[in-house]
Amino acid sequence: MIKKLQNTKIEVSKKIHAVFQASYTVAAKILKAIDSPPLSSPLKNYKESKTDFLGFIKNKELAGVIEIKHANDHSRIASLVIKPDCFRQGIASQLIGFVFNTTYDSGIFIVETGLINGPANGLYKKFGFIEVSQWDTEFGIRNIRLKRNLNISNRGAIELE
Repeated sequence: MIKKLQNTKIEVSKKIHAVFQASYTVAAKILKAIDSPPLSSPLKNYKESKTDFLGFIKNKELAGVIEIKHANDHSRIASLVIKPDCFRQGIASQLIGFVFNTTYDSGIFIVETGLINGPANGLYKKFGFIEVSQWDTEFGIRNIRLKRNLNISNRGAIELE
């Protein structure tokens, strides 16, 4: 089940934070990151965030979270994290599909991830994202920005351009 998370509630923000920490620990290893800013993000950042957090609930526990920053002309997937013991179960795909098909009416979706994060890049490309730029972060990680343009002709009908 996917539902919007009330991140302003401390117990919910603690659960969100825990999934982020577990997932980003794995991502830091994939990216060979010595210093990973997401791992040092304090609990209050989740509790006070104005972004939308949607959670995938499995066996009454939070198994995955997608964080969306919505603007008038686009939506940005700010984060997509899955508990490591739930990897490769289709949870990330279900969260992305939910965002595309039921939640946001954006014509453009943007996401950024580490260039060498094969699982993340493969997932986004599977959903029709294409690379638009690359850059080096101040932490020595090569990042990639991907974009997906959607043509929304009818409510509920979304087609890839």
